[in-house]
Amino acid sequence: QAQLVESGGGSVQAGGSLTLSCVVPDYITGAYCLAWFRQAPGKAREGVAAIYPDSTATWYASSVERRFTISHDRAKNTVFLQMNKLKSEDTATYYCAAKKKANGRAWADVGGFDAWGQGTQVTVSP
Repeated sequence: QAQLVESGGGSVQAGGSLTLSCVVPDYITGAYCLAWFRQAPGKAREGVAAIYPDSTATWYASSVERRFTISHDRAKNTVFLQMNKLKSEDTATYYCAAKKKANGRAWADVGGFDAWGQGTQVTVSP
């Protein structure tokens, strides 16, 4: 089972910025899709953004597009989520996840991911 370790969560005022980091195991290569999900209290887990580490292909939920940026540093085995112009509705626990691209599941399909981090809390105050 892959071990993904997130960091970078915290509390920020609306309009502020945070950057989340997720260190992934060495064997996660271009054959994988890396993604960020989030889950707010009482709500289902939802896809936020995803990236193929071996290309520039990225995907974003419409609610975060043009505010969040996902990126990958191969040398550091780390995937980042830069979050700008944060809103109170961005408050959630954020999870890093990985899946093999070959499984054919959509990037935001929670069930398609078989490796998850422990989560990091992001709280945005009005």
